Amino acid sequence: QVQLVESGGGLVQAGGSLRLSCAASGSIFSINAMGWYRQAPGKQRELVAHITTGGSTSYADSLKGRFTISIDNSKRTVYLQMNSLKPEDTAVYYCNALVTEVGVPRTTRNYWGQGTQVTVSS
Repeated sequence: QVQLVESGGGLVQAGGSLRLSCAASGSIFSINAMGWYRQAPGKQRELVAHITTGGSTSYADSLKGRFTISIDNSKRTVYLQMNSLKPEDTAVYYCNALVTEVGVPRTTRNYWGQGTQVTVSS
């Protein structure tokens, strides 16, 4: 089993910044990629940003320039730096990881964290 533990959410005023962290642990042989998604009330979950362990990144077009994703492979931790936050960024933010697990045969699975609330007040 693999666990993803997120931290760093909270309440911030518009224009402020937050940094989310997500640490992976458990029966990990290797991590292929990690990412952040978000889900606002009444809306579908959407991709925020994605990063491979090689450092290749992709972002939702609407968030480019404000959000930055990074990864520390040695700590198995992904970060999301969120700047110039807007009320419309209010959502539950979920960490995601594509993990190859320890064991024979090797199994690759997609894991989700429990989510962390980000609330941006106007």
